[in-house]
Amino acid sequence: MNPSYQLERSQQRITVEGVTYTAAEIDHISLPESTPEMAHFVEELKCFLQEWFDPSPTLTVHTSGSTGVPKALCVRKAQMIASAQMTCRYLGLQAGDSALLCMPLRYIAGKMVVVRTLVAQLDLRLAVPSGHPLAHIESSPTFAAMIPLQIYNSLQRKEEQIKLMGIKQLLIGGGAIDSALEQAIRTLPGAIYSTYGMTETLSHIALRRLNGQQASPRYTPLEGVHVSLSETGTLRIEAPLVCDQPLVTNDMARLYPDRSFTILGRKDNIINTGGIKVQIEEVEQALKSIFSQPFAITSLPDPKFGERIVLLYTGDALEPERLEILPKYQRPRSIFYTQKIPLTETGKINRLACRSLAAELQKKDK
Repeated sequence: MNPSYQLERSQQRITVEGVTYTAAEIDHISLPESTPEMAHFVEELKCFLQEWFDPSPTLTVHTSGSTGVPKALCVRKAQMIASAQMTCRYLGLQAGDSALLCMPLRYIAGKMVVVRTLVAQLDLRLAVPSGHPLAHIESSPTFAAMIPLQIYNSLQRKEEQIKLMGIKQLLIGGGAIDSALEQAIRTLPGAIYSTYGMTETLSHIALRRLNGQQASPRYTPLEGVHVSLSETGTLRIEAPLVCDQPLVTNDMARLYPDRSFTILGRKDNIINTGGIKVQIEEVEQALKSIFSQPFAITSLPDPKFGERIVLLYTGDALEPERLEILPKYQRPRSIFYTQKIPLTETGKINRLACRSLAAELQKKDK
């Protein structure tokens, strides 16, 4: 039996921790004995719901900056509903199931958890966004969406691991999933998926099963989504229910006859570490003041952070304290000396060769 979804905003209700509120009752949403952090999170939820239920057919969302400078996008609420319906139908979510909101509401991922709750008439449970979202909830939700860092941390503590194992439908997005983390996930119960998408597609447009007999290295597009390759080999997305125009991404991809695809790598130079997207060129520009010899920033897979920032340098020995000119999230977690930095024929840093070199140096360092 197919679940029924509430697609009309005027008829939607929000259930939070077992209590249902109409659009007119949003100001009454509260959690007893909540911490100041939770109270602030509830206020953020109220603000989003007020915007969701106002008469405007659109709202503004902000990109995370993975394909350039962060920007504001005006999107139609009807498209967000369509996206939520596609996901809920794929996962088989039904009225009364519970959903965990444990990501910031300023980005599309958090917003879409709320919209899925409204569409599928779920019970929204709240966890203040942190590295340990399962630490303070009493029991496992039916559905949750998390970043790899949250999954990694949850596996390190027995009580959180038990709750993680109780989630029936789990989406992992917002960062690269390290092979070691994927291996740890493989034997967990429930259905666990890696997501593919971006702000412009109103969250994900394809899912990849990570565990069980259906585990696969390929992403499967959701219903109504068509993918192809651009002239440069990057993924081209046609999703008329959520995007007015076809979208050409920065991701090199390989397509298969069954509509599935794999991502080969990014054309741009972004390191996604613990859900934070770091622009390589920005870090290198900041480090030019302390390096007189050639150097380069690259990355390596990391079981906790998805990717970690790596510094390749030439010249004299480096004192790690000198890197404190960088914000903590931009500081290299691995530092390797090399006789020369790989360059292209035109004298630019060869990014692919730098990653390969870092991997080789890491093996020698062990």
